[in-house]
Amino acid sequence: MEISEKRTHFQVRTFERILAGYAGLRVPFARYLTQFFKENKQMGSKDRRNASRLCYNYFRLGHAFDGATLVERLAMAEYLCESQSDIVYIYKPELYDTMSLPLVEKIAYLKEHADFQLSAVNIFAEEISPSIALDAYLTNQFQQPDLFIRLKKSSASRVKAYLKAEDITFHEIDAYTLAFKNGTSLQAHKPLEGLFEVQDLSSQQTISFMQASPRENWWDACAASGGKALLFLDHFPQVNLLVSDVRMSILKNLDERFANAGIRNYRKRIIDLLADTSEVLGAEQFDGVILDAPCSGSGTWGRTPEQLSIFRKEQLTEFATLQKNIVTNVAKHVKKGAPLIYITCSVFAKENEEVVAYIEEELGFTREKMSYLAGYKQQADTMFIARLIKK
Repeated sequence: MEISEKRTHFQVRTFERILAGYAGLRVPFARYLTQFFKENKQMGSKDRRNASRLCYNYFRLGHAFDGATLVERLAMAEYLCESQSDIVYIYKPELYDTMSLPLVEKIAYLKEHADFQLSAVNIFAEEISPSIALDAYLTNQFQQPDLFIRLKKSSASRVKAYLKAEDITFHEIDAYTLAFKNGTSLQAHKPLEGLFEVQDLSSQQTISFMQASPRENWWDACAASGGKALLFLDHFPQVNLLVSDVRMSILKNLDERFANAGIRNYRKRIIDLLADTSEVLGAEQFDGVILDAPCSGSGTWGRTPEQLSIFRKEQLTEFATLQKNIVTNVAKHVKKGAPLIYITCSVFAKENEEVVAYIEEELGFTREKMSYLAGYKQQADTMFIARLIKK
């Protein structure tokens, strides 16, 4: 194996420049990195890939090894996230011979030889629901989640045949759900256009909490770009669906996705769920409401690991208060005997079980079932979902 110390030191300096520029910012790192690359056009595609990898691996450490130097922490992150790394070879040579071990064995090795504390990865570990297998969830933070797609029933066989013919590696979760290694690009394959939806595995699994009859009126109250609405309509195409969001730009994206999927029969409204919803909806009530509530996103931090470092504890209380305010406004539009489907992509009990208890105790609902969709077991996001019935 050929190691270039000069090239490796250059990569480390670039990494240090990027992190120095990002320090103190609270924007998504992907957005900042895109801007950095625009301002540094001399970087080639390989340089950009290497810089991205180093930064994201580093963020996965969270607060572990906080007392070490920046480069030492980077080497530790590379050790945990990769099976080979020139940075480990140069800066932490004592670890290099064990890099090819499985992740759980590398974690055990660092616990024994480097005083590594897995709980330090996420300093909010005490806030994580006891329903989450904590060590498994934290371990999974060192691996990038897979890319998942949902196939249309009418085209599933055609898509799989095309992928096999093009030698594109995938794993079949079920007849209509496929998994790919993250970074796989499907957009360049024109024959696949319109035949699938990109949607995380756990997000797809939320449909098991929904059941609707033809001509019922449902409301997706926080629809965003419409992923769950598309999933819902794929299973219940004869339902009358209202989709809403507070952001017009997001609803325009939803319109485009719905048009590509051939869906025309739906209602759309701009609704601020923190304001008086009756100003838009009047006294309208629905046969079912889906509320994918704004949250910490902690179940998706495998995709945005910078949050392990920049998320603040007071934000957790802010989100929980926000969720209770939103669900209070939404609940009055649920018919008696009808379901409210409460969803977050959070692992924190304060945003999940505690909000469900509030819905039961303060808003007159009975919990039918609730569950964590443990994506950390399948290289996916982790989500929480509850189905509650209005008394």
